[in-house]
Amino acid sequence: MSNLETTPAEVACSASPVTGVELLRPREVPLGGPRALRVQRTLPQRQRSLIGAWCFIDHYGPASTRMDVPPHPHTGLQTVSWLFSGEVEHRDSAGVHAVVRPGELNLMTAGAGICHSEASVESGAALHGVQLWVALPDSDRDTARDFAHHEPTPTSLPGGAARVFLGELGGSRSPVHTFTPLLGAQIDLDPNARIDLDVDPAFEHGVLCDSGPVEVAGTTLAAADLAYHSPGSRTLRLRNLSARPARVVLLGGTPFTEELVMWWNFVGRSHDDIVGYRQLWQDADERFGVVQGYQGAVTRLSAPPLPTTRLRARPRAQRKE
Repeated sequence: MSNLETTPAEVACSASPVTGVELLRPREVPLGGPRALRVQRTLPQRQRSLIGAWCFIDHYGPASTRMDVPPHPHTGLQTVSWLFSGEVEHRDSAGVHAVVRPGELNLMTAGAGICHSEASVESGAALHGVQLWVALPDSDRDTARDFAHHEPTPTSLPGGAARVFLGELGGSRSPVHTFTPLLGAQIDLDPNARIDLDVDPAFEHGVLCDSGPVEVAGTTLAAADLAYHSPGSRTLRLRNLSARPARVVLLGGTPFTEELVMWWNFVGRSHDDIVGYRQLWQDADERFGVVQGYQGAVTRLSAPPLPTTRLRARPRAQRKE
C-alpha cells in the first residue's frame, strides 16, 4: 500500500531507546482526496521512528470507503499486508497477481525497486486491517523483487489465540524469510482474559490495539494506540479489560541501529538517495518496472514535490534511566 500524502514529510529514522513502556497515540491521515481511505498512523513519530526494523504502521477500518491505489514505487523496504476483513487485489512489476484476504500474510520485497497497485475487491465485508513496512538493512536494500504468501494456523493460548505471520511465538513459527530478526502476530484475547507471552528479551516490541481496551504491562490502549516495550523482558503481559473479545497486532525485532531516510514510498540512507529515487520514478526508469492488468483511470501515481530544505538527520535519543 502506498503512502498517498500529498505533502509527505521527510523522516530521519534511527533507534530511540527507552526503558519500559512508551504509549504512542495515532494521528489520522487521509490517503488521497476528500473521499480517500482514512488511516490511523502510529509509526513513524517524532519520539519514535522504529520498532526493530518495523518503520511504518497504519491501522484502517472498518471502512466503507474503497481502496484504489494506482501503480506506485517502493525502495529499500518490505510491505506487509494483514487484513481482519475485506479483500484487496495486488499486482506488482514482478508479475505477481494476488488477492489479500483476512488472516493471510502477503509480503512484498521492494529491494532496489518495485511498483505495485492495490484495489478493493467487492466481498461484502468492510475493509479493515493494517499496513506495515519493514526497513531492509543496508546489506540487502538492493536485493531483488520478491513476494511471499503465508496463511498461519491459529495457535491456542491460555486466554486466547495467536496467528504468527513472521518470526516465532508460542511454539509457532512462520516459514517466511526476513532480512533481520522479526516478529509479527495477531493476538486474539478472550473476554476479560490475561495472556503472558514468552518473548525474546533481545527484541523490542510494539503492541498495536485493534479492538480493546487492552492493557500492556500496566498501560491501557484504545483502538489504534501503539505501546512500545523495550528489550530486556522475557514476558509480555496482555490483559483484555472488557467483557468482549479483543485483538492486537504484536510486532517485534532486534533494535535496528542503521539510520534511514524515509520520504513518500522510498526508504534510503540519505537525502540524495531520495532525490535520485524520485527522479527515476518520474522518468519511468526500468528500475521500478511496470504493473500489468491494473484497470484504474490513473495509470501510475506521480511523486509529490520534494521538501524545500535538505534533510539533516536528528541526533540519536539518549537512553532514559
